[in-house]
Amino acid sequence: MKSIIIDILMVAAMLFAGCHAGDHDHAAKVTHDHVASGEHDHSDEIHFSPQQAQAVGLLTEEVQPGIFSFVIKTGGQILSAQGDEATVAATSSGIVTFDGSAVADGAAVKAGATIVTISAKNLAEGDPAAKTKFAYETALKAYQRAEELAKDQIISAKELEQTRLQYETAKTAYEAQSANISANGVRVVSPLNGYIKNRLVNQGEYVSVGQPIVTISQNRRLQLRAEVSENYFKSLKNIGTANFQTSYDPTVYKLSDLSGRLLAVGKASNGQSFHIPVTFEFDNIGDIIPGSFVTVYLLSNEQADVISIPVTAVTEEQGLNFVYLQMDEDGYKKQEVTLGQSNGDRVQVLKGLNAGDKVVTKGVYQVKLASVSSVMPEGHSHNH
Repeated sequence: MKSIIIDILMVAAMLFAGCHAGDHDHAAKVTHDHVASGEHDHSDEIHFSPQQAQAVGLLTEEVQPGIFSFVIKTGGQILSAQGDEATVAATSSGIVTFDGSAVADGAAVKAGATIVTISAKNLAEGDPAAKTKFAYETALKAYQRAEELAKDQIISAKELEQTRLQYETAKTAYEAQSANISANGVRVVSPLNGYIKNRLVNQGEYVSVGQPIVTISQNRRLQLRAEVSENYFKSLKNIGTANFQTSYDPTVYKLSDLSGRLLAVGKASNGQSFHIPVTFEFDNIGDIIPGSFVTVYLLSNEQADVISIPVTAVTEEQGLNFVYLQMDEDGYKKQEVTLGQSNGDRVQVLKGLNAGDKVVTKGVYQVKLASVSSVMPEGHSHNH
């Protein structure tokens, strides 16, 4: 009897232990499945507090489909518009002396301001300004004397007329220089307000009458000349405006903001290259240097329902493109995206974003740094 009771107790103990083991295995399986489902796994989330976001000036943009124009990306150059330039030439022969050190490429000048002084005092042929003055004074005296002689009929009317013509010629030459004659030589002045585009001679260099000295640009209106591959010839008829970016400034300029307009679209390449010129004109309201080369984004047909984001939102790692999404007040997520065309300011997103996503557009680099060492605190929860 005693042995039967012991056997019953042993069987009961084994059953009890088996039940507990089953419960433990079931609980472990549930926990594993729960974690695997990602319901409470925040290992891929980046912690960036509101205080940090405010300190770096973090900005986000809610993704919404909108209008995006077809883009042709190419190269181009900034040119001065017609009528906005003047070439200043030497009005006398001699040695050039620049008026101060401000006469350099890019320097501002005012109408009537002295650009250079030209002197020939120490040259063998003598000072042209002094010669002009002497010729004028001599011709004036000769004409005055001829008038007196004509009254007494000592000389003929024909001789008087010849003397008068010589006087008028000398007077014209003298008056052309007299206003700009100084003790140091003949002053050459700027005909308009603007900027020195090119300085064509150097200090101490000899120049002849009519030789170009500087080119002055008003910089009021500029031209953008884009060189487009022949492959896009059929698309050129739809070009309406453009964006461009210089090599010395990260700003993306929009012709739509600069009173820009399309001037001409070439019908053929020039024979020396396989590119077709497209020319725009616009107001120069920024620090845009005529002659500089630029990256041009030609904009044509508009496309609707396109998801696009600022180019500043995109980072690149090992050939892949990523953005950072704000999930909640202090939680962010790294998201891979597939990009389409870019107009320099915004870029088309083909895959990876949905309407309503909040993309970081400023402070991206700081969020990226936080992603390297970000550790989510215990008990962190989200209110999605």
